[in-house]
Amino acid sequence: MSTTEDYLLGTDSVESVRLGVQHRLWARQAAAIWERARIVPGSRVLDVGAGPGFASADLAQLVGPGGRVLGIEGSPEYCQQFRERMKANGHGHASVIQGDMHCLSDLVAGERGSFDVAYARWVLCFSQNVEPVVKGVYEALVPGGRFAIQDYFAYSGIKLAPKSEAFQRGIEATSAFWDKHGDLDVMGDMPRVLREAGFELESFEVVQRIARPNNQIWAWPTIFWPSFIPRVIESGRLSEAEGEAFFAAWDEAGKNPDAFLLLPPVFEAVAVKK
Repeated sequence: MSTTEDYLLGTDSVESVRLGVQHRLWARQAAAIWERARIVPGSRVLDVGAGPGFASADLAQLVGPGGRVLGIEGSPEYCQQFRERMKANGHGHASVIQGDMHCLSDLVAGERGSFDVAYARWVLCFSQNVEPVVKGVYEALVPGGRFAIQDYFAYSGIKLAPKSEAFQRGIEATSAFWDKHGDLDVMGDMPRVLREAGFELESFEVVQRIARPNNQIWAWPTIFWPSFIPRVIESGRLSEAEGEAFFAAWDEAGKNPDAFLLLPPVFEAVAVKK
């Protein structure tokens, strides 16, 4: 999602399905920030890190044929899925460009200053240098255009109740591994980055959700662990035994009606191009 290579979680069919489920589970929050960003029929929207196009498909429906959706995506596999999804849904006004989001200024050079809104969800956390991405978004927007962001801060604050040392060890290893490739605290510095790029922060909020075994959002971490924990084990930050203990703890929690998981806080920013 951040480069022309496969992103940290892979681009196989399993990960594509996971992204689709994730999009559904967070659809209400996405719709809410789109409304705050003033995406309406006819809007021209830039979707940064579009992946297989789940959000872009909804955005294309929202803006209608009088609007425009342009996705920026690094993975050729996801770009192909994006095109197939838009074709299947009849969204001829949605397209995708394959390329590194850090080179956004060059990728949309012919359309600078033409987009009303840019959207980035769980993509900046894959970057260790967000400044050129934010700068590229600024250049792509019309004066008064808005940049809507949903991403992480304090990810390592994930907590399982009842407490489990085996589970928490997995979270610590996950955070350490991810931070070698991106920044799970990326929203912590976002107000400054936006301001220095020329944006005015219009709103800055946090969505904190709790998952329990009997509610829908429990599926969000459940489908993430099998996709990511094996990569953490391969990196050497978590042993095979620790990985097995992590999954055992999660399985046990799923059978406990009293269990709950404090999910990673998702921070939301809407900034205006001055």
